[in-house]
Amino acid sequence: MKSNHMIAIVYGWIVTIVLLLVASAFLAIAIRLMTITNKNIFYTSLAIGLVILFISGVVAGLKGKEKGWLLGAIVGIGFMGVTFFIQYVGLNEAFTLQQTVYQLTYVFAAMTGSVIGVNLANRS
Repeated sequence: MKSNHMIAIVYGWIVTIVLLLVASAFLAIAIRLMTITNKNIFYTSLAIGLVILFISGVVAGLKGKEKGWLLGAIVGIGFMGVTFFIQYVGLNEAFTLQQTVYQLTYVFAAMTGSVIGVNLANRS
């Protein structure tokens, strides 16, 4: 793997972390100020996560300029690995089948964004 691919992956992870922190702050404020049900929080978090990983994939694709599916997969799998680590260490639980499907959807969103990012980079 070329060094520009590694840089693209790191950019994707950085964008993921920054956007997750911003989204978490907004969700915390919304939960504090509004009456929100658990079901709404779940679907909102899922949608926000998909958008964040899509944007991170686009950034990785723009930086990498080739092999978008691979860059997106690595960004998504990195996110999935961190999520698994936090859940396993913090809660002493592995992913359930339902959580695995959601995590793979996140990986797919990052891959889709990265492919689009590569196509946008090559158009210029």
